[in-house]
Amino acid sequence: MNPRIARVHRRSDRSSPTAPPIAAPDDAPAAPIPSNPFGADLHKVIVDNMADGVYYVDTERTLTYWNLGAERISGYSAAQIVGRHCYDNILAHVDDQGRSLCHSLCPLAATMLDGEPREVSVWLRHVGGYRKPVRLRTAPVRDATGTIVGGVEVFSDASAVVQAVEDANRARRDALTDELTGLPNRRMFDAALSGRLENLGRYGWHFGLLIVDIDHFKKVNDLHGHATGDAVLEAVGATIQGAVRAGDVVARWGGEEFAVLVEASDDPGLRETAERIRVLVAQSEVRREGVSVVVRVSVGGALAATIDTPESLFARADGAMYAAKHAGRNRIEIAELI
Repeated sequence: MNPRIARVHRRSDRSSPTAPPIAAPDDAPAAPIPSNPFGADLHKVIVDNMADGVYYVDTERTLTYWNLGAERISGYSAAQIVGRHCYDNILAHVDDQGRSLCHSLCPLAATMLDGEPREVSVWLRHVGGYRKPVRLRTAPVRDATGTIVGGVEVFSDASAVVQAVEDANRARRDALTDELTGLPNRRMFDAALSGRLENLGRYGWHFGLLIVDIDHFKKVNDLHGHATGDAVLEAVGATIQGAVRAGDVVARWGGEEFAVLVEASDDPGLRETAERIRVLVAQSEVRREGVSVVVRVSVGGALAATIDTPESLFARADGAMYAAKHAGRNRIEIAELI
């Protein structure tokens, strides 16, 4: 016990057994506020450790900050990014029609011009070469006078939801996924296709089937080896997965073929998804051992009819895919309704 407090208590005890507690003098120093363990960098520590990607650019569009979330989502480290310009097209943002945003349609540049926040869905190019869907939000940064001095962009990974991850993990345990790409395999896809056809007949829930085949895949293996071929399969599978909606099913059918169940009620809806897949794959690349490999895909599709069986629907979509091959590759064909 503090000796000074102890003496006061003894005097109080002698004067009154029920003496009130002694108040601190008015001029007593206030108790110190615990110091911030991070010092002036507290906000930076918080932003650095956000799950979302965050980066800042000045009015010259020079990237001066790149957090850990951005590293995790894009694969690019801060050392690779900071000091460069966002119009250097490092992430090569494109929209769902494959249009480049970095030079003419950049949401962050537009926000710094008019001061209006924006929120859009885009596809960035991961350091691994494949396309990853992200949801990005932009905001202007102003100084004390209200002048815009830069812009901040926050982007989040939009390629999966928690339930999808849980379903994929469960499917993997049940040996229903492709070992190389991590996508559902043919066995799981067959079950999903049968279920969709049953729902079409019972509830009228329309859907379509797309068959996606990598053009000239044998040449990739012959020129660059099977390890690069496997990397191409992984990249194409990841790009297709990022190009479809949450309710769609993407599977590796076998070899260089992928199959996609698409929630679509008409030909334009199915065609739109097929074209998005084709465009995004064409703008992806695989980088391996100093070599960059770009591939194209041919896509065939068919809308399911109530009289379809799994075999008849697949035959129509597969026939459309071969028609796309014969017409020159890197294109889509949709079979006529029956």
